[in-house]
Amino acid sequence: MEGMDGHYGYRRILRELWPMVLTIIVTSVYSIVDGWFISNYAGSTAFAAMNIIWPAVAIISALGLMVGAGGSALVSKTFGEGNVERGNHTFTMLIRLTFVAGLVISALFFLVMRPAAIALRAEGEMVRYAVLYGRILTAALPVYMLQLALQPFCMVAGKPGIATMTSIACGLTNIILDALFVAVCGWGLTGAAIATAISFVVGGAIPTVFFASRRNTTPLRFLPDSPSDWPAIGQSLSNGLSEFVGNISFNVVGICYNLQLMKYIGENGVSAYGVLMYIGFIFGSVFIGYNMGISQVISYKYGAGDKAELRSLLHKSCVLIALAGLAITLVIELFAPRLSAFFVGYYPALRDLTTYAMRIYMISFLLCGFNMFASAWFTALNNGPVSALISFTRTLVFELGCVFLLPALLGIDGIWLAVNVAEVLALALSAALVLGLRKRYGY
Repeated sequence: MEGMDGHYGYRRILRELWPMVLTIIVTSVYSIVDGWFISNYAGSTAFAAMNIIWPAVAIISALGLMVGAGGSALVSKTFGEGNVERGNHTFTMLIRLTFVAGLVISALFFLVMRPAAIALRAEGEMVRYAVLYGRILTAALPVYMLQLALQPFCMVAGKPGIATMTSIACGLTNIILDALFVAVCGWGLTGAAIATAISFVVGGAIPTVFFASRRNTTPLRFLPDSPSDWPAIGQSLSNGLSEFVGNISFNVVGICYNLQLMKYIGENGVSAYGVLMYIGFIFGSVFIGYNMGISQVISYKYGAGDKAELRSLLHKSCVLIALAGLAITLVIELFAPRLSAFFVGYYPALRDLTTYAMRIYMISFLLCGFNMFASAWFTALNNGPVSALISFTRTLVFELGCVFLLPALLGIDGIWLAVNVAEVLALALSAALVLGLRKRYGY
């Protein structure tokens, strides 16, 4: 696989990784379109209901992220070792597994949607909205899982543009259909959910058709006959464990934020937190996209035994992440009022609450990029357990602990400060693991 040979300087890193970063940014933008249309056309109750149920839906889709991150790392390493055929067998098996598992999991979740909404503290009319939105999206989740799984493999194939094109197609589909179904037809929450479900189908279909077609001239392709290789499947799932745990942890923490906000503030608190998640997702996509792209390079260099290049990639990534974190934090702090008004400008009290919360909560971008990269670093080195330890501890231990402890000490401000304290603690753990294991991997 000659595409990843040679030295990666700053210019080459930026040139080859920007399509993946753009892909995730576009994905994040179109994923918040529903929120904007629902908030501005269906009202704050429907918006709060959507934010109540979305974390549960996202947890269900986490399998796609796990397969994509872990499987692409293993396939890249296998390609780096010169075994292309085995890598393609692994790729084929993983995508089949993702779709079949998605069908089963989605069917089960569809049946328990109402008790899930009630358990998440949805009240009154919020319950009906949450169940309706969740069930429509769940019907398309198996295909959405395919999209999440296939995105990192586009980088392995040397075709990050396919992932970018897919995200743009999804985004345009969602935006156009949201405008049609919600703004023109007046279908409210139902229209927004249908628009997103259709965009999920588009997102899963494009890369699947590409890898299955005769026009695919890349080394990575589906094989018609791939015998079961459970050790490879197990290794892939182990590699992607951190992304799986991280996604679940992130959404479990989101659920707990909502529980605390319903307790301390009520429906407005949930709506404000929903806006923070949208803004955070957009800017966090810079780190997610970078990690998805650079992980394939790291895995390839690791498989090829190029320790000098591993050290170089580690140092350069830290510099780029520091610069990006500083820039993102400055942008958010300067434009917080406008960002809040974009979503909830129709409700002054909610707009002011969201602006205040955003300026506290988003300071975390100074540090979160390092912690996200540390987890991706070990995934790329095919050390899933250490990667998962960083993700698990960062969210389910540090942030979850802070979101329950700090409000008891500081009141409402403690909820918004929780993520900042958690990132500081996580950075200490990440640094210790990266430095402590450097001799083992030779970087």
